Amino acid sequence: MTEFTLKWRFTEEKYDLLSEQHLSELKPLDKTGAEFLADYISDCRVHGQMPFKNDLFRNLDRIKILEGNEEEITKWLYQRAIPFDKEVYLSWDGRNGMITKWKFVVKYWYSIFYGGSDDLTVFDQSLEWALLFFHENEIYFGTNKKYEPKAEYDEDWFSL
Repeated sequence: MTEFTLKWRFTEEKYDLLSEQHLSELKPLDKTGAEFLADYISDCRVHGQMPFKNDLFRNLDRIKILEGNEEEITKWLYQRAIPFDKEVYLSWDGRNGMITKWKFVVKYWYSIFYGGSDDLTVFDQSLEWALLFFHENEIYFGTNKKYEPKAEYDEDWFSL
């Protein structure tokens, strides 16, 4: 974490101060790893069109980030029906990438993403789904799986 240029998002009280336990679940990638993720996204043409290449995903969903709807965004992410312990890749650009678990994306999305400045792609190794946090405060979710959002929302999962 010491070399990660976006570490301030997770380690400074002014922004968000994660516990040591949660920080240890965030695994920033070095320059080579971040470039690899960015090249992979580019080579697969994930964002060939906006938000995703035509026909890459059968099912698309989106939500707008507005002032005061943070809880709605958290619930929306929670309802994507991705296992919380699923390892996911985060790619901001060719210099910044990370591996963590899906539950940390759901729990800390507001620290991971800064609207106006970030475009962030989140995906797993299968590339059967992807999430795009778009700099214009929109989040897009695409998947090839038969998809229905989880209807229930369990607030107790926050006590990780």
